[in-house]
Amino acid sequence: MSIWTEISPTPFRVEYVDAAGVRTRTLRAGDPTGQAVVFLHGTSGHLEAFARNITAHAAYDLHAIDMLGHGYTGKPDRPYEIADYVAHLLDYLDAVGVDSVHIVGESLGGWVGARAAIEHPERVRSLQLLCSGGTVANPEVMDRIRTSTQQAVASDDIELTRKRMRLLMADDASATEELVEVRHAIYHTPEFVAGVDNLLSLQEMERRQRNLLRPEHLARITQPTLVVWGRQNPFGETPEATALHEAVPGSRLELFENCGHWPQHEQAERFNALSLEFIGKAAG
Repeated sequence: MSIWTEISPTPFRVEYVDAAGVRTRTLRAGDPTGQAVVFLHGTSGHLEAFARNITAHAAYDLHAIDMLGHGYTGKPDRPYEIADYVAHLLDYLDAVGVDSVHIVGESLGGWVGARAAIEHPERVRSLQLLCSGGTVANPEVMDRIRTSTQQAVASDDIELTRKRMRLLMADDASATEELVEVRHAIYHTPEFVAGVDNLLSLQEMERRQRNLLRPEHLARITQPTLVVWGRQNPFGETPEATALHEAVPGSRLELFENCGHWPQHEQAERFNALSLEFIGKAAG
């Protein structure tokens, strides 16, 4: 099944929004009168990471965006830190007239969502952290993310993009050829090639350390928080999820068996049911 046929049961549109001068690609779907939900992808990712989740969340005012410097969104020429991503998210929400939002963030998206919840609690109704980054600085993992992405971007060989996508999954088949082709096309736009080091800057130890979410930061999260983790996550082992869960007051932890770094994709049916239950309770 195609990404777009998975989404097509729900009316949607893909458009570009001026977020304080950054041309931002967004997929909008669902009920514009409902509470807003925003999907935030991971490092070097794009909104298609949530293709299997759009229709399930159509009762809400749904936004899936390409984050700053990613996908087809604008790419200011500077290294991106978490404050830059948070500012871009808030600029996007302001541009589309959303006051507060339920954030579903995968990897980097969870890192950004958590920081937004801490620094701007009035803008975040609830928080879902899917294999979230930002709580540790593991040199081996950082090098894996940096080198696999740089190699895939530097070469026209689509096999390198395929390998990069398969890193995310417990089952190679979950990295569908359509997803590989979408990412390969993004990786080889001139703007992405020119800016790839900016979006990989958090894989540099000094910059990562000053952006980390430490326990004292996470303890400030007051919103309902769901932590979802794949037991075969190649970018963070289960104790990292447990520590994150224990640091966020009142959070809920769900571990997915036979799942890697994209629980929303690899186990979409289970994730969608869990996410909808969680948002429903948070929405009151």
